[in-house]
Amino acid sequence: MAVLVTGGAGFIGSHMVLALLDAGERVVVLDNLSTGFRWAVPPAATLVVGDVGDQDLVRTVIRKYGVKAIVHFAGSIVVPESVADPLGYYNNNTVKSRALMEAAVATGIRHFIFSSTAAVYGNPLENPVSETATPAPMSPYGWSKLMTEVMLADAARAHDFRYVALRYFNVAGADPKGRSGQSTPRATHLIKVACETALGQRAHMDVFGTDYPTHDGTCVRDYIHVSDLIRAHVAALDYLRSGGKSDVFNCGYSKGFSVLEVIDAVKRVSGVNFDVRLSPRRAGDPAAIVAGSQKIRDALGWEPRNDELDEIVGHALAWEDQLARFKIAS
Repeated sequence: MAVLVTGGAGFIGSHMVLALLDAGERVVVLDNLSTGFRWAVPPAATLVVGDVGDQDLVRTVIRKYGVKAIVHFAGSIVVPESVADPLGYYNNNTVKSRALMEAAVATGIRHFIFSSTAAVYGNPLENPVSETATPAPMSPYGWSKLMTEVMLADAARAHDFRYVALRYFNVAGADPKGRSGQSTPRATHLIKVACETALGQRAHMDVFGTDYPTHDGTCVRDYIHVSDLIRAHVAALDYLRSGGKSDVFNCGYSKGFSVLEVIDAVKRVSGVNFDVRLSPRRAGDPAAIVAGSQKIRDALGWEPRNDELDEIVGHALAWEDQLARFKIAS
């Protein structure tokens, strides 16, 4: 019996692979390595290089390795990029997820965990935002994920198939043991960009928008440590295996920080006063979005362990420093 992790060579997926292996699970990774890295997959996991949209390959992998559950991370995640390339995002995030679901149903997979996003909420009327809020995505990225949630719900009603969709807020940090972290070149995650700037890998960083209706004019987000996010996935898998019904859960801490507050934290933890420049807003960015997280705490028994901003930043900084040394050595 094995768990298939799509996108398991990427940032969040690689952390899930580590957690599953730590728990003694048999893990198969399916990744096309377009943004992931072969070295990010531990030797104890089986890596299959290929695309989640390739149904023949997916069916073969499921049958060959005795896959009983799928955790689906593979996809594109950059909001401004989705605005510039909506059809590409609908293909990669929605069309290929549909193909994966169809292959899963055809091969008798009953447990499916989906990597969704807080972007389905758009610019919520109230914060913290709960799972009962009406979705109103502001970008093709958000819509592509919401469409996949709809397909999952319909598939679960029609087949012997149950799922959990986890709506991520802003994922950051790195494995506290230094085994994995955000490694994608030119990544747009705020904490990664700020850490790279603090370490001298960027000459400066930009703040996109200073006129939002927030306490300091910059966007406010709920930053969740990747290790806490993965604990939510492990809890969701246990929940489904124990007979839990299909459901959707937010993954965040119910507290937000502005862009400027995050930058200040990176400066404080790193001890570097790096160059920050103010730029116009980007398309598709809501002013503020903070997770209502009571539902996942009550239903899955999830509790955060790494929810201090300085700890998140410290782990991210340590990973960026390690990654830079790794690149120099290689």
